[in-house]
Amino acid sequence: MSQWSQVQQLEIKFLEQVDQFYDDNFPMEIRHLLAQWIESQDWEAASNNEAMATILLQNLLIQVDEQLDRVSQEKNLLLIHNLKRIRKLLQGKYHGNPMHIAVIISNCLREERRILAAASMPVQGPLEKSLQNSVVSERQRNVEHKVSAIKNSAQMTDQDVKYLEDLQEEFDFRYKTIQSLEQSDKNSALIKQEMLALQAMLNTLDYKRKEVLSKIGRVIHEIDTLMSNMLTEELLDWKRRQQIACIGGPLHGGLDQLQNCFTLLAESLFQVRRQLEKLDELLTRLTYDGDPIPLQRPQLLEKVNFLLYNLFRNSFVVERQPCMPTHPQRPMVLKTLIQFTVKLSYVRDPFVSRFVLCGTHVKAMNMDESANGSLSVEFRHLQPKEMKSSAGSKGNEGSHMVTEELHSISFETQVCLYGLTINLETSSLPVVMISNVSQLPNAWASIIWYNLSTNDPQNLSFFNNPPAATLSQLLEVLSWQFSSYVGRGLNSEQLNMLAEKLMVSYNDYQLSWAKFCKEHLPGKSFTFWVWLEAILDLIKKHILPLWIDGYVMGFVSKEKERILLKDKTPGTFLLRFSESNLGGITFTWVDQLENGDVTFHSVEPYNKGRLSALPFADILRDYKVIMADNVPENPLKYLYPDIPKDKAFGKHYSSQPNEVSKPSDGGGKGYVPSVFIPVSKILNDSTDPHSPSDLLPMSPSVYAVLREHLSPTVIETAPVNSPSNAFL
Repeated sequence: MSQWSQVQQLEIKFLEQVDQFYDDNFPMEIRHLLAQWIESQDWEAASNNEAMATILLQNLLIQVDEQLDRVSQEKNLLLIHNLKRIRKLLQGKYHGNPMHIAVIISNCLREERRILAAASMPVQGPLEKSLQNSVVSERQRNVEHKVSAIKNSAQMTDQDVKYLEDLQEEFDFRYKTIQSLEQSDKNSALIKQEMLALQAMLNTLDYKRKEVLSKIGRVIHEIDTLMSNMLTEELLDWKRRQQIACIGGPLHGGLDQLQNCFTLLAESLFQVRRQLEKLDELLTRLTYDGDPIPLQRPQLLEKVNFLLYNLFRNSFVVERQPCMPTHPQRPMVLKTLIQFTVKLSYVRDPFVSRFVLCGTHVKAMNMDESANGSLSVEFRHLQPKEMKSSAGSKGNEGSHMVTEELHSISFETQVCLYGLTINLETSSLPVVMISNVSQLPNAWASIIWYNLSTNDPQNLSFFNNPPAATLSQLLEVLSWQFSSYVGRGLNSEQLNMLAEKLMVSYNDYQLSWAKFCKEHLPGKSFTFWVWLEAILDLIKKHILPLWIDGYVMGFVSKEKERILLKDKTPGTFLLRFSESNLGGITFTWVDQLENGDVTFHSVEPYNKGRLSALPFADILRDYKVIMADNVPENPLKYLYPDIPKDKAFGKHYSSQPNEVSKPSDGGGKGYVPSVFIPVSKILNDSTDPHSPSDLLPMSPSVYAVLREHLSPTVIETAPVNSPSNAFL
């Protein structure tokens, strides 16, 4: 089943997450129509290879053309129209930057895998629960309700202002009519009666002016209260969700809701400002002793302008944090001289003239790069420069940057408001600068620890005294690393093993930063994080399909694996990550001796060097050991608990076992063929291999050549403790 087919079967709450990252940058119609073709291409590799990205973009457009031909025959007018529009959009948007579409599609596919993984692991950790609790949802609903009520109140006040304007026009007309009469006529009883009526109208005008000003004051107070309390909390929650999403957590939504609230409040404030301007016009035409307009209007107008400024200031956000396109799953880690991208948005619709980055880059904001209609700008070719360290600075040690120093990137925009240009600023989450890719793992650990431990988006001195983290929260974040980076998170058993590795129990104990990333594991020459990062790299590059399918138990101790295997059918095996070799994976199987005793065998861990030469699934298929009677056999029968090996891994086999031809009389072109033969040998009277390197893989075809050219005695007595000394 294709990945897209699995996505479509998700529950609605997960489908809503998928919907968030499909927009005009990569329309969902194309993802749907070209699902299998898209999933068969290596978009991640193309995101770092312009030539490859150019070819993929051309092929993508060809695929769209083929779909156009198909729907044209079906006379599907709506789909024809949409595909033509999409093709034009893709051609225009990415013709000069094909790697950008590769990055976008790669990110979309990865997010789909992350969501599929999250859906398959329904247990939520404390962080995710805190982001989705009912109190937050209730506050969101209250904010939307109050914003709508404020909008209605402002519109009703508009009607009151209009009534006041009509009443004053009638008063002006009647007053001017009396004023135009001769003096003799003004002394008549009828005119005196009219003057009394005018006085009553003036009293009503005074009452209505006070009433309108009071209503305007209440609207302003409601906006102020909402902005100071609930809306500020909503914005902080959105920023916190963004922090968590940046370190692999659930996709952060809510920007659309914020945009709607900010826009409606801005409209209400502008409406109130127009009402105050109308009152000023009425004041120029009529005033009197005790007139409330000159007394109250200036303060109200000042408050409205202040609220508008705050609304503008809080509307300006970093929608997508700084990230190197070469490492999309490691945002906020920037390498000197390597370009990075960042996206800024206004979550309402002000009159924006230009956008300035650090005083050097100027670019207009527009709606073309936004999926929600807000004003946005995306910089894709920014480049940090290495800063020389000053005396006593913690930041650099020569050319080596400390990966715990945090930096902030500031952004400035200019907003035109009633003829005034207002400068507003916002900042990215703290970033870590590196000068060498080898620093990336530790830099990413710093980003994880910071965003896990603090809600303060600008605490640049955080690592002067980094706080401890709650173990349960840290384990949840570690599971997110696997979910976001390699498509499948960790279950409770795997997390328990990691807790044991950190030598603390799973009961919300505190873990120090040093324990996580600085101190070596007991008896090892590396830290916990370096060990874990090497495993992530191993999965990503060499065993990703097996990991996604859930066939790699991975995090299980030697003691636990024996408990799991001891009562299983001989030949049952499991796959686990090495605890002593960085980035190593091994397999252990259970066997039974003639006397009925149970024995266990583990192979020397495979690392990236050996897995680059032969796919791991093929190794499991072809693995052989030579027993004491020189009969080669594959001891691996069932993947724990009881899955037939070929059923589990069959679809991942890259080819049939290689057939090795006999050497010809003269050898090909004068050479005698040679074959590299790693041999595993287990004596019947042994309960465990003599050393890890005693168990090395040998394919059936290799063994066939071995038997053909060497006698059983030679094979049995040959030194086989290292693959480098077994050649034919």
